[in-house]
Amino acid sequence: MEIRRALPQDFRDLLHFLKMRSKYAILLVFVIGLVIIEKENNFISRVSDKLKQTPQVLAEANSTEASPALAENGSLASLRELDAAFSQLRSHLHNVTLQLVGTGDLRPRRHVLLMATTRTGSSFVGEFFNQQGSIFYLFEPLWHIERTVTFEPGGANAVGSALVYRDVLKQLLLCDLYILESFILPVPEDPLTPFMFRRGSSRSLCEEPVCTPNTKKVFEKYHCKNRRCGPLNITLAAEACQRKQHVALKTVRIRQLEFLQPLVEDPRLDVRIIQLVRDPRAVLASRMVAFSGKYETWKKWASEGEAPLHEEEVQRLRGNCESIRLSAELGLRRPGWLRGRYMLVRYEDVARAPLQKAEEMYSFAGLPLTSQVKDWISKNTQAPHDGNGAPHDGNGVYSTRKNSSEQFEKWRFSIPFKLAQVVQDACAPAMRLFGYKLASSPAALANRSFSLLEEAQPSWVT
Repeated sequence: MEIRRALPQDFRDLLHFLKMRSKYAILLVFVIGLVIIEKENNFISRVSDKLKQTPQVLAEANSTEASPALAENGSLASLRELDAAFSQLRSHLHNVTLQLVGTGDLRPRRHVLLMATTRTGSSFVGEFFNQQGSIFYLFEPLWHIERTVTFEPGGANAVGSALVYRDVLKQLLLCDLYILESFILPVPEDPLTPFMFRRGSSRSLCEEPVCTPNTKKVFEKYHCKNRRCGPLNITLAAEACQRKQHVALKTVRIRQLEFLQPLVEDPRLDVRIIQLVRDPRAVLASRMVAFSGKYETWKKWASEGEAPLHEEEVQRLRGNCESIRLSAELGLRRPGWLRGRYMLVRYEDVARAPLQKAEEMYSFAGLPLTSQVKDWISKNTQAPHDGNGAPHDGNGVYSTRKNSSEQFEKWRFSIPFKLAQVVQDACAPAMRLFGYKLASSPAALANRSFSLLEEAQPSWVT
């Protein structure tokens, strides 16, 4: 009776009509269910799916329930009235949806997640989505969570960190940027912050109206690259996210693909996951340059064996490779929840043919590749050379502007063979899965004519 009192008069009339015909009880359940769904907080996200499912449900209901009723009672007119009532209800729900969405544009909103690890070229590949004007792109927002929430590696704590990352990620994909207020330090004020990590790497955070006038005497730790903006207004950023047609996010802090299943199955999201991998020997060589202080033991051991290479260091390397491999194997097995939503990409393939791989990734995500993206790729994969003929990389190890076809195997001439052997021993299963060949000698490692890369597999797009 409480539900009956809460419904409008036209719904009460419909319920009365249905009660008079017990054979249509199952349809009564559908009506009540649709009304309750309309009153739930997540109505906007579910209504589109409900609208798509309704015709099929009615067809099934007509074939299983209506035919016997017609044969027994000849109540064709009653059934038509019932169908008309459902059509009116669907029209009502559709109109409400258009009003709440505001724009009347119900084209599918895609959510792209670029999943990688550090020094795999993810910043470079992320720019493929950052340059697309209809995409709201965020660069490493989970950095704030890692800096704020402390989890010990391994066991239950590793699971706990993955769950926190996942839940924050879900809210960000839904444009709930306010979730970051709990993790940004110092805490944002009303709701301004000059401490949004690498803000300049997200064009959407540096465009109008998110780019507010510069404020004097406010230190902007992570500022926009090509224009002066005031502290980031999180409210304006969230509103800009809602206005964009799609959302893309890049992160190096989620390793376990299986933890993302609730995101993929959330009806409010339409997630496409791109897992980016790179030859682990190249990754180690790059990390030893970019994070020099953390790899002092490796460098000393590689030079003259001045310090032992601790077993925990090797185990950490093996664990990283295994987590990447297990996630890729899960994606390539094509479980039902991931079918059509997972793509494996090697950085080396992107470096050799950036425009082709960009087209493949956009096609996988169901997005149009715009001239903006093509122009950026053209300008940033053929870096100018200095006076000595060497490529000029702009901002060094963090630059996204490189002569990519020349750079992706440069590591072969900077890493000692003994280090390459350690990586090959620790990461052999992952290397075999991704098509990275092992080098049997220092000569083979440094021989450009000997390719360390097998051809990519078409089955990597699932």
